[in-house]
Amino acid sequence: MAKSAKVLVVDDDITLHEMYAERLGAEGYSIVNAFDGEEALEKAEKEKPDIIILDIMMPKMNGIDVMKRVRENSDKEISGIPIILLTALVQEINKLKSLMSDQDQYLVKSEIVPVNLIEAIEKSLSLSHVKK
Repeated sequence: MAKSAKVLVVDDDITLHEMYAERLGAEGYSIVNAFDGEEALEKAEKEKPDIIILDIMMPKMNGIDVMKRVRENSDKEISGIPIILLTALVQEINKLKSLMSDQDQYLVKSEIVPVNLIEAIEKSLSLSHVKK
């Protein structure tokens, strides 16, 4: 997968957000930033990213609700965007699995380093392009 993919990074934790965006940018990805759930939906519709990195615990609208809204979007270009959910809460995982497609993934924040995120992005993007 070419690393020119557009990645929407959604996290209200500024430090983590900057770390993800900086590392992904260094890998050649084009970064679109959002810092809450409402902004994430606006950017997803406007920018049509190739993949969304989505924190679950956020102000205004949580990541689970954002994911539901993305999946329910009538525009297939948006509803089919792969999503990698970032969670600090292991107990959320079962709730998440029911919303996820084959190309979606979740990562537990305390268990990952940036290289894990890059590997997850590449896997999700390769799965999404197989389906197209």
